[in-house]
Amino acid sequence: MQPTALICLPFAGAGASFFKKWHKDAPEGLHITAIQLPGREERFLDDPLTDASAAAEEAWERVAPELEGSERAVIFGHSLGAVLAYELAHRIADRGPVPLERLVVSGSAGPRTPRTNRATGLSDDEFLTRVRGFAGYSHQAMQNPEMLELLLPVLRADVEMHENYRPSTDTPLKAPITALRGTDDDLVDAAQTAQWADATTAAFTTAELPGGHMYLTDHGPAVMRLIATQLNDTHDLGAAPR
Repeated sequence: MQPTALICLPFAGAGASFFKKWHKDAPEGLHITAIQLPGREERFLDDPLTDASAAAEEAWERVAPELEGSERAVIFGHSLGAVLAYELAHRIADRGPVPLERLVVSGSAGPRTPRTNRATGLSDDEFLTRVRGFAGYSHQAMQNPEMLELLLPVLRADVEMHENYRPSTDTPLKAPITALRGTDDDLVDAAQTAQWADATTAAFTTAELPGGHMYLTDHGPAVMRLIATQLNDTHDLGAAPR
């Protein structure tokens, strides 16, 4: 039986390597495909993008050939990755080559909710302080001046992309959506998480995992187990409580 492709999109400033450890923890039948956006890791010479539709289009071009060997696709994205996942979900739903089984979004308000707390345009110090405040989290690379110099342009581009994001379509998905958040997330509350119900005509479910906005740094295996459970749930075809 062909595997299910779990396509993962990174949060602001992150690269595909964040999901490297997910490979060894993935439940049987899930194949992790992490999208590498321009400007990071092995693509550090490429200019980072500031437009979500352009980023989703590039993600589609990179992932489409890999889907040929899969039975179905599930897309996961956290924070900025959630809205990129939503854009990519529409492309896979419209263009194939495999069925879109489910969209799993994390740490994000619904796609039509504008980002009102902004960091774009601030000085470097103010920008970093604001971003750390948003996430309640600071990667160790941000403590290294040389690493920070490389990371800052990508982080600025990603934050601008997220803050200026508007959905490319008003048409809801026909695939189910699961929306996740950390129980102590101060950036995205339960009501904002529930806004994703309006982005699908199919089943909608929510779940919380321990931690703050960046809970998934410690709970990747739990996220994958949750996804695998929902894919194997025979009730997946019916309506879910909202």
